Amino acid sequence: MVSAYTMLVALVAVQRLAELQLSRRHSDRARARGGVEYGRAHYPAMVLLHTAFLTGCVLEVALLDRPFRPALAAAMAILFAAATALRLWCITSLGPFWTTRIWVVPGASLVERGPYAFLRHPNYLAVAVEGVALPLLHGAWITATAFTLANAALMSVRIPCEDRALAGARAAPQRESRARRIGETAEDDLA
Repeated sequence: MVSAYTMLVALVAVQRLAELQLSRRHSDRARARGGVEYGRAHYPAMVLLHTAFLTGCVLEVALLDRPFRPALAAAMAILFAAATALRLWCITSLGPFWTTRIWVVPGASLVERGPYAFLRHPNYLAVAVEGVALPLLHGAWITATAFTLANAALMSVRIPCEDRALAGARAAPQRESRARRIGETAEDDLA
């Protein structure tokens, strides 16, 4: 059973690598459109955490001989599938604006469709659930606990950073609109 679990984790790793390629393309596009990146300082920690997570899943099961418990595995497989579906829904809803980094593109509207119509940070919820479900599919409770704690610490930095960036993006059109209205009023006064 360990080899099937290792293959599952390897498939998740391949999926994450494909997502990083997509993120790079979208980041290049955001940069070309004058986008500003936020949160660069914590990004390497995020990459390290997710790499350690996938490695920990495999190593804990192999080195600590974690037992496979069918009932637990079935429940975690359902949670993992649901979280993965939510994460993919986030990616498709954001379209070319989805990246693993925080970009704000001038003039771009905030996405409020898909899961973003219901949740503020649905992708982070999906990652948190995956972080518990994938290791517990094969009893890797140390990895699940360590990832959950480290991810919570990282999200305590990342989410406020993203919220500040998005708040600035929301405020920019309001400032421009206010400036236009003030300019129009001044022009009307001159006429």
